[in-house]
Amino acid sequence: MGMAVGGRKGVKSEPNIVPLIDILLVLLIIFMVITPLVPKGLDALVPQPNPKKDVQQPEDVRTVVVSVSTGGQLKINQDAVTKDQLGARLIDIFKTRAERVMFVKGDPDVLFGDVAEVIDIAKGAQIDKVGLITAKIEEGQ
Repeated sequence: MGMAVGGRKGVKSEPNIVPLIDILLVLLIIFMVITPLVPKGLDALVPQPNPKKDVQQPEDVRTVVVSVSTGGQLKINQDAVTKDQLGARLIDIFKTRAERVMFVKGDPDVLFGDVAEVIDIAKGAQIDKVGLITAKIEEGQ
């Protein structure tokens, strides 16, 4: 019982797999490192409070705030609207304005999905920037 030494004669037709596996592992490591660095979420314009708390300025009539209450109730500034009417009302409000900025204020008990739906409707109405009003911003902090 002897063992053959030397192997087959002729050209080896199968590709060398080891360098391909090395490249694959390097690419896998690169993607694992880059994936957490990709920004996620929506662009939001958060209004900054005024540093002067003594001076009470009247609310700008050009500021549009959509309030989302529990139970799916929506208000544009103080006017109640339904989700079906929201897009058309926003288009009417912003059709003559050059600056298309809107703010969304949600109650603390409202699910973010409801707020995200309002933001989506606003984007469909060609609103350029949508800001979020939080409790701290309302208090002026």
